[in-house]
Amino acid sequence: REVVMAVERRLGFEPVDVEFEKRGYDIESHAPGGTLRFIEVKGRVAGAETVTVTKNEILTSLNKPDEYILAMVEFRPEGKRVHYLRQPFRREPDFGVTSVNYDFAELLARAGKPS
Repeated sequence: REVVMAVERRLGFEPVDVEFEKRGYDIESHAPGGTLRFIEVKGRVAGAETVTVTKNEILTSLNKPDEYILAMVEFRPEGKRVHYLRQPFRREPDFGVTSVNYDFAELLARAGKPS
């Protein structure tokens, strides 16, 4: 989360860590103009096959599609690389599902540079 919060500060936002409040995202990031972004952070070693996302995280992203960002921190031998994916999930999970594994490479392929 610290890596993503540093990226947010460089972009001119004011991030606040809310991970332990279980809101469906890890960081609330305030823009100078008053807008708010909700960022879920997932970190994986380069080459990892999957990333696990909770039902609450998916539902939050679907309820706030324009404000939600999935930030993926890829740990590579040469250092950390941060990717942002907007509107990462397409549908809500079934009723009894608590979490879903997503293909990490597929998510990275749809992601871009932080902005």
